[in-house]
Amino acid sequence: MTQEKNNSKLIAIITMCFIFAMISFVTNMGAPFGNIWGFEYPFAKAWGNLMNFAAYLFMGIPAGKMLIKYGYKKTALIALVVGIIGLAFQYLSSIVGAGTYVFTYDNIPVALNLIIYLLGAFICGFCVCMLNTVVNPMLNLLGGGGNKGNQLIQIGGTMNSLTATLTPLLSGLLVGTVTADTSMSNVAPLLFIGMAVFAISFVIISRVQIPEPTLGKEQPKYERSPLAFRHCLLGVIAIFFYVGIEIGIPMELNFYITDLGFEGSAAIGGTLAASYWLMMLLGRATSSAISGKISTSLQMTVVSSVAIILLLIAIFLPESVTFNVSNHDVPLKAVFIAACGLCTSIMWGGIFNLSVEGLGKYTEAASGIFMTMVVGGGIMPLIQEAIAKSAGPIASYWLIIAMLAYILFYSTIGCKNVNKDIKVD
Repeated sequence: MTQEKNNSKLIAIITMCFIFAMISFVTNMGAPFGNIWGFEYPFAKAWGNLMNFAAYLFMGIPAGKMLIKYGYKKTALIALVVGIIGLAFQYLSSIVGAGTYVFTYDNIPVALNLIIYLLGAFICGFCVCMLNTVVNPMLNLLGGGGNKGNQLIQIGGTMNSLTATLTPLLSGLLVGTVTADTSMSNVAPLLFIGMAVFAISFVIISRVQIPEPTLGKEQPKYERSPLAFRHCLLGVIAIFFYVGIEIGIPMELNFYITDLGFEGSAAIGGTLAASYWLMMLLGRATSSAISGKISTSLQMTVVSSVAIILLLIAIFLPESVTFNVSNHDVPLKAVFIAACGLCTSIMWGGIFNLSVEGLGKYTEAASGIFMTMVVGGGIMPLIQEAIAKSAGPIASYWLIIAMLAYILFYSTIGCKNVNKDIKVD
């Protein structure tokens, strides 16, 4: 009986890690696709990313309620169907509405195909929000919370980083150099891959057993809000900033290199963005190995400090200091920016783990609130892009440094549970 239980648990862990991989595959289409739309609509480079994360604002709390009412498995299955619909809309933007203009923005006529793409990005946001709401508390639960719970989240995060690495790399290879002739049809194979993977995932998840800690039980009575816990409230703010950091660093790096304008700049920009996600993969794999022994708080303190140092080096390093890629001189500062992936790698799982520690029955509700605040991944990169347009792309990383400073504060002081008097069972 014990062996059967362990096997069931292992299958559930593998399934959650697989879902983690799907989340980044959809999310990281935003920046390379933004390069395509940005050629015709310079103001819209970050709009797809914004729509993807704006969906969290509307779906976060409902997704948490879905966990309680329908369980983890059914919520995941619904999310996968929604994901297929969202990717289908993005593909539709490559074949419909290019010559039909609906309004003017910044003196540029906007065609219907952009609206269709943004709608697809918004629908995909619903998908990844629901998947995120499922996978994080489940992995934390399967690990028993604490350092072990964080360890499983980091293992899932490693899979997340693997697909995050491949997405901009594949997009860059498909596009090459962004020109007036580049359109969403160039990346249609990537969209078809995404739809196929979601369909396969649906079949796999429908056939495996996933623990349902809330399904069939009387819904818990909440005397307080999860935000009554100081460490949870401050963690919600930290998640808002963190997702802005995670998306903003490679997104602006991709834009920065692509806008240098040499032949193949989009491919090199995609490769450098992919190297950031590769660094995240390595960082998460390392954290997975050590999280059972080294506290989450200590890991978070170290990586947030190192990330600040790396970005300071990148900001002050002269642009004339370059390295050669395919016979093109690329500013060396890009390497230091990409290296930040080693640091941001553990922050999502670390912040979530620290924020729900000791919440008991409030964990699922807190997860929904966390997903709502992932909207920071749309808002903060948009602010960063606005700074980049006015002060330059490298200067925009001062915003990232400010957000990293808050995460450093949370890792050392803000993560402590000072509300142990609140009943959680």
